[in-house]
Amino acid sequence: MSDQHSRRDFVRSTGAALAPAVLSAQNVNSELQMAWIGTGSRGYYLMDMLYKGSAKPFKVVATCDTYTGNLNRGKDRVQTLGGNTPKTTKDFREILADKSIDAVVIATPEHLHYPMTIAALKAGKNIYVEKPLAHTIEEGAEIVKLAEKMGRTVQVGTQNRSNSLYQKAKEMVSQGMIGEVHYVRAFWYRNSLDNNPAWRYNIPADASPENTDWDKFLGAAPKKPFHKGRYYQWRLYWDYSGGISTDLLVHQTDITNFVCGKTVPTSCMASGGIYRWTEPGDDREVPDCLSAIYEYAPSKFHINYSCYFGNENYGYGEQFMGNEGTIEVLNRQVLTFTPEKFRGSAPPKVAARKETRIELPGNDNLAVQAHIRNWLEAIRGKEKLVAPVQVGQQAAISGHMATLSLRRGKKCVWDDKKNTYSFV
Repeated sequence: MSDQHSRRDFVRSTGAALAPAVLSAQNVNSELQMAWIGTGSRGYYLMDMLYKGSAKPFKVVATCDTYTGNLNRGKDRVQTLGGNTPKTTKDFREILADKSIDAVVIATPEHLHYPMTIAALKAGKNIYVEKPLAHTIEEGAEIVKLAEKMGRTVQVGTQNRSNSLYQKAKEMVSQGMIGEVHYVRAFWYRNSLDNNPAWRYNIPADASPENTDWDKFLGAAPKKPFHKGRYYQWRLYWDYSGGISTDLLVHQTDITNFVCGKTVPTSCMASGGIYRWTEPGDDREVPDCLSAIYEYAPSKFHINYSCYFGNENYGYGEQFMGNEGTIEVLNRQVLTFTPEKFRGSAPPKVAARKETRIELPGNDNLAVQAHIRNWLEAIRGKEKLVAPVQVGQQAAISGHMATLSLRRGKKCVWDDKKNTYSFV
């Protein structure tokens, strides 16, 4: 794949997607009528970030969730932070049918992103959808196609692109501070005690078929009897989640693309499995340990990715390793720059560069606030999207390639001209 060709196509398609939304803005200063689809942990957090990071005029007029507890919690949050009482529903279609609503936030389980985003586009809504864009590469491609046709403003929740430290890293790379970059190491390590195993989120004590709309949660997923674990801990099951690949890895391949000017890798070879949480009765399906190697040909670029849920010593980060220096971003809030020493014989231009450390506690929250604010300003025609739907699809492809490789046990190869994949 030609990175230059892909970037050219991306810029052209992005411009086509953004222009109609900007041109159709009738009053950029009017109050945006917003709705929330999914008010669980992530949706609730995003709502907080909206109110803390965005200046009005906007108003959250409706919330939707299939669990009554989350629905009431989201309603209370709007009342507290927004000062109004939103409509509530368990059926997202009721929100989309309301023609007064300008924009929707979709913060639901991964397998519901596609049907909800497609329906929201057909209803003419502007959309903020959490990553990954869709549960499969094919679903994501359909979303991109319809979004470009409808001309709506669609932001994908890969908020690292709005993080000032990654923006600084991108600037430093473009300035040549670390020379040519052919290798990036990315990692995300976590740990927890056996009484709180990874992704075994708390199940509410009152959870029941009466207050949890199981059928609406399943959507088009395979039909199964009501299962509290599958509903409240959905990240652990292939029917609803891509696991590490689409929840964690996708952030880091995406931000590597952003910092280093890449788009979609040409191949991925992944391996891993359930190594830590193997206790009887733990029916998780997705890995707790994953490694993936990405190649970007012909640009001679490589990402070495690793994730494990049994040790958190090294935390989370990316190391952009250039021939003349290294930029490391840790936990989204610390950036360090270290020039190469060349065994004491560094060229003058490299030797003159000073080591740098920037530490911004809480910077991830600021990035999420900026990401939502950018979406609102793009709807008003005042800014261009940081993570438009085309970029969201590129990020998702990387994650899905790892899942496909892992489950097939073969290298997954991407054909950028045909927009399809194969295995070797």
